[in-house]
Amino acid sequence: MKKNVKEALLDAAVALFSRSGYNAVSLRDIAKEADANLGSLTYHFGSKANLLKEIYERHTQPMNARRLELLGEARRVRDHHDRLAAILRAYVVPAYISSSENDGGGAQFTRMRAILSAESNPDAQKIIADAFDDTSQVFIDAIAETVPGASQEALVWRSQFLLGALYYSLINPDRVTRLSAGVVDGNDRDAAIEHLIQATYASFAALAVGPSLPHDAAQERRIN
Repeated sequence: MKKNVKEALLDAAVALFSRSGYNAVSLRDIAKEADANLGSLTYHFGSKANLLKEIYERHTQPMNARRLELLGEARRVRDHHDRLAAILRAYVVPAYISSSENDGGGAQFTRMRAILSAESNPDAQKIIADAFDDTSQVFIDAIAETVPGASQEALVWRSQFLLGALYYSLINPDRVTRLSAGVVDGNDRDAAIEHLIQATYASFAALAVGPSLPHDAAQERRIN
């Protein structure tokens, strides 16, 4: 089934932005990639910023909704250690699902997110902030409840580290395979999710001030 012009323009923009970034791509480039005329692009979107905003809304709203749904379940877990792991899972898993070609976003959108996050274009930065900052703040607040005494500074920094690890794991899984000489499959998403959650759990749990259950003991208790 042939795509309509608007869908073709959206797909073309994601493809170009994921390769070249936002700044280097013009409206004319997008129209050419979509095999459409420039007038159709301005008719449907008006500007490159509006086009990018629609791309983000389409791909991030389902992911954010799923994250918040899982977060609601995680916050009902009574034990702080188990709750922290559940909160991190609520954040990580939907990102992996949305990076699938067949479910919300796709690999190109994931690469685009990483590239645009590194650019300094004010329009793109505002669109990214509008798409993610509110949800990210909700997660930071939820994590804070599980690590009493943690400073806001440390929580924000380590949340940023989680985002960076998530981006890189999603867009460059083959590096894991290469560095392990093929012993590890970097495209094993279940393994990637578990390792990312374990590493991030340790990072946040270390921020708790006062008596805290050692990580190994918490793991043993959950297993038993």
